[in-house]
Amino acid sequence: MDDSLQGRTALVTGGARRVGAAIARRLHAAGANLVLHYRDSAIDADKLAAELNALRARSAVTIKAELLAPIAPRALVAAALQGFGRLDLLVNNASSFFANEVGTIEASHFEELIGSNLRAPLFISQEAAPHLAEARGSIVNIVDIHADRPLKGYPVYSVAKAGLAALTRSLALELAPEVRVNAVAPGAIAWPEDGQLEAEEKSRILKTTPLGRIGSPEDVAQAVHFLACAPYVTGQIVAVDGGRSIYL
Repeated sequence: MDDSLQGRTALVTGGARRVGAAIARRLHAAGANLVLHYRDSAIDADKLAAELNALRARSAVTIKAELLAPIAPRALVAAALQGFGRLDLLVNNASSFFANEVGTIEASHFEELIGSNLRAPLFISQEAAPHLAEARGSIVNIVDIHADRPLKGYPVYSVAKAGLAALTRSLALELAPEVRVNAVAPGAIAWPEDGQLEAEEKSRILKTTPLGRIGSPEDVAQAVHFLACAPYVTGQIVAVDGGRSIYL
């Protein structure tokens, strides 16, 4: 397998911070040009783009977009075409994650979680598909191990990620043979920054992870890079979870 992405263009949603930034750095190191999408993290996005452009001039651009806006898919794809003239890889990474137990779910919760985790990837993929087909490119979705085994207290999020897993397999059929579509399903990679997981819950997660530790954003980035370069892999969801899905 040739792991070089020299001369190719990758669009990463939610690419300014955390897992998205790690994916962007990994793909850039392999030679790709980057379109970094962000919603609120302008400072982080600009800083990352400057870092990548310092390594290789004119190799990264940023675009601000609210993914739930109808115009977003076209704007994102247009940014890639205007910046680099092509689109070879779409990484649907942007995601909302928060608890909403049954009895507390509101319509706005549903719209945010389903919108960011399922609706946006669908419509961005649809917009990108003709250009990816021309480049014989691929899509990598960031799912979650809880797509298969729901996380208690997070029913809407779990359903959204289950939908994204199904979308991955569906698009692999719909867009073949020109476009490959795969996904990465992370486990405990980086704890939420808003403190929504208590220390007891973190301890429980570690105890049910065979490798006994959380992973790093770079672990997910490595899997994305592999799937971007694996010419005979499509319709697959790769768990990057330290073995935790064995216990769930």
